[in-house]
Amino acid sequence: MTLPRVLTVAGSDSGGGAGIQADLKTFQELDVFGMSALTALTAQNTVGVHGVHEVPPEFVTQQLDVVLGDIGADAVKTGMLATATIIDAVVKGLTAHDVTRLVVDPVCASKHGDPLLAPEAVEALRTRILPLAEVVTPNLGEVTVLTGMVVRTRADMAEAARAVKALGAGWVLIKGGHLPDDEASADLLFDGATETWVTGPRHDTRDTHGTGCTLASAIAAYRAHGLDVPDAVRAAKDYVSGAIANGLRLGEGIGPVDHGWRRRG
Repeated sequence: MTLPRVLTVAGSDSGGGAGIQADLKTFQELDVFGMSALTALTAQNTVGVHGVHEVPPEFVTQQLDVVLGDIGADAVKTGMLATATIIDAVVKGLTAHDVTRLVVDPVCASKHGDPLLAPEAVEALRTRILPLAEVVTPNLGEVTVLTGMVVRTRADMAEAARAVKALGAGWVLIKGGHLPDDEASADLLFDGATETWVTGPRHDTRDTHGTGCTLASAIAAYRAHGLDVPDAVRAAKDYVSGAIANGLRLGEGIGPVDHGWRRRG
C-alpha cells in the first residue's frame, strides 16, 4: 500500500499542541505519510513559549534535500520559519526539488502572543516564501504583519485577500476566526478572481492551541489525496472545527485541539 506523502517544515512544540507535533498528528489522522524538517525547537507549554533554539540554516536545507531527494512529497506545508536565513534555506531546498504543492502557514506569533518570527524575517516571508505558495493561510494578525492592514469586518477580509494575493501566492485563505461579533467562524478563500466563503460553527472554548498548524496541515493532506484547493479547504475546515469542538483541557493555559476526535467520536 502506498500512502500520499506530506512534509512539514516547521518548529517543534514541546507541549505537543502545535508545530510539527500537530502537523504529524494531523497527517496520521488524515491517512497520509508524514515527514518533518525542523526549523526550530521551542520550550513551550499551554502557558507560553519559554525558549527557542533555532536549527542551523544549512541543516534545514540538508533535511529537505535528504527527504525530498529520497522519499519525495505530494505536498509540503511550512509553519514556523523563525529567521530570514532559515527562510532562505527553506527556499533553497524547496526550489531545488521543484515543490509546487506548497501550503504556507505564515506563523508570526504563538496563541499567547509570543513572537515566532524575527522582525527582519517578515520581508523574506513576503518576498521569498509567499511567491512559492499554492495556498497561504494567514489569520487576522498575520494579515496585519504581511500587509499593514487591520481587519475588523468581512469587507476588510475581502480587501486583505487582494493585498495578500498581490504578494504572489496562488490562493489566499484569510482566517476570520478572530472577527468580533460574528456568530460563525468564516474564512475567505480567494484565487485572484473568485471569493469563496468557507464557514463553520464558532465554539465557545479556550482550548484552541494548534488550530492554525492543524488547518494548514489538513489542507496539505487533502491536496496530497488529490482534492482541488476549494474542496481541500472545506474538508480541512470541517476537520479543524471538530478538533476545536473537542479541545483537550490540559495544562493551566490554552489547551490543544483534539486531532483524534473522529476516532473518539
